[in-house]
Order: sequence, then structure tokens, then C-alpha cells
Amino acid sequence: MTEILIYLTIAFGSLFMMGYTVHMFVGGLVSPETEYLLIAATCLSVACIIGYMTWDVIKKRRGRR
Repeated sequence: MTEILIYLTIAFGSLFMMGYTVHMFVGGLVSPETEYLLIAATCLSVACIIGYMTWDVIKKRRGRR
């Protein structure tokens, strides 16, 4: 259970950092709507990557038992 909480904390922290990184790179250079679209696209792709890593860990752990 503790491991799940750690993974969730890292996942949400990673999503927050990716959104903030996009904001720091393009904030003020493009329109706010474009910035929000870029942040959403980046966070969605990172969420998919995190989901794939989670699926892979679960699959490998079920194979060990």
C-alpha cells in the first residue's frame, strides 16, 4: 500500500512538473489558448507513459507469483 502512495505522489508530481516546464518554455511567447493546449497535450502524453509503466510493472509482478 505504501508503494502505491509513493507511485501516485511521483506520478502527480511528474505531471505537475511537465505542465510547469511547458509554461516556462512557451509562456508569453504564444497565446494563452495555445499554451494551455500544449500543456494538456504534454500532460496527456506523460500520463499515457506513466500508465504504460504502471501496466508493465503490474504485468511483471503477476508473472513472478
